[in-house]
Amino acid sequence: MNTLTGNYDLSDAVSYHYNKFPHVDLKLEMLIQPLASASAALARYDQMLAGMHNSELLLAPLRRQEAVVSSRIEGTVSTLDEVLHYEADQDEDGKGAKSSHHRTEAIEVYLYHKAMQQAQTAMQDGAPISDWLVRSAHATLLGFGRGANMSPGKYKDEQNYLVDRTRKQVLFIPINPEHLPHGMEKLFAFMEDEEIEAFIRTAIAHVEFEALHPFKDGNGRIGRMLITLMLWRLGKISAPHLYISGYLEQRREEYIERMRQVSRDGAWTEWVVFFLGAIESQAQYNLRIAEAIAELYGQMKDDFRIILSSKWSTVAVDFVFGQPVFWSNQFTSKSGIPRPTAAKFPRALVEEGLLRVVRPAAGRRPALYAFEPLLEIVRG
Repeated sequence: MNTLTGNYDLSDAVSYHYNKFPHVDLKLEMLIQPLASASAALARYDQMLAGMHNSELLLAPLRRQEAVVSSRIEGTVSTLDEVLHYEADQDEDGKGAKSSHHRTEAIEVYLYHKAMQQAQTAMQDGAPISDWLVRSAHATLLGFGRGANMSPGKYKDEQNYLVDRTRKQVLFIPINPEHLPHGMEKLFAFMEDEEIEAFIRTAIAHVEFEALHPFKDGNGRIGRMLITLMLWRLGKISAPHLYISGYLEQRREEYIERMRQVSRDGAWTEWVVFFLGAIESQAQYNLRIAEAIAELYGQMKDDFRIILSSKWSTVAVDFVFGQPVFWSNQFTSKSGIPRPTAAKFPRALVEEGLLRVVRPAAGRRPALYAFEPLLEIVRG
């Protein structure tokens, strides 16, 4: 929030650690084992990704679930199904003629996914993690809904606060706007410091970004997005498919308290240990989910071939994995399957229990389908 309205308790508030970054004091002996464990877990996950048929396609729903969870940490509550339904309703030009029927929360979560996609594309084209990249992602993230009035793409010009609204307490006072430009400059320079080990660099960069809290809103979501982008940029994962918000949501109070301790007590090492534990745990979880998705994909290739009795069965599999909630006319027009053939497929898959009818066809309105076997895995 930008300004404090009402009676907020400041007695336990922690202020930003001025003049203590980037020269942080780490107890390296405490990091040896956590670093080795996190590195090994992420390497196993990345090896799975490298051998996965089209991980960008198969893990697309998992990325949407990350958007759901990361947004939920900040109080934006939606579901994976809602977000995928909203995506299905988008026109080809992206304007979304049917968007008025959707809750603002679902659209805000969709924008997180879109911001991540745009950042990934920019980095694939050679863009570094920079002031421009972060601002651009923020402009997309807050492009609609409640965030649209919170200066999308612009740094804060007023003091902001991290608060517990339920208890009416101020938990953290981020850097003053006057010092923010220099703070961001130091952060981006730190991100490029090759003398610092990649996991440690990512851990410290994340907590520093959150302590700077450079925007009026959306800082947590952008900060968690940068974790994946940094690890990808630094070569720790071969594709930006590490999703860490589930671990942080389960330990939200500890997550916040660990960050407060950095500024209050100089507990940088303890923060890095916590962060490495999050990487290890989430990599193990993501590995299980990715393996389940890959196994399902192999099974569905066989099932679709038997059920559909068509040379186009694998094309149909790829379509429903990439867009597990879709309108029937989208399948016939976008799957790449000849229309007369494509028109028969959904009904056959519904009869075999592989597609669920979310909304039946009515008049000129097509039917809306969900590929339930994949959604059951990703929902967790």
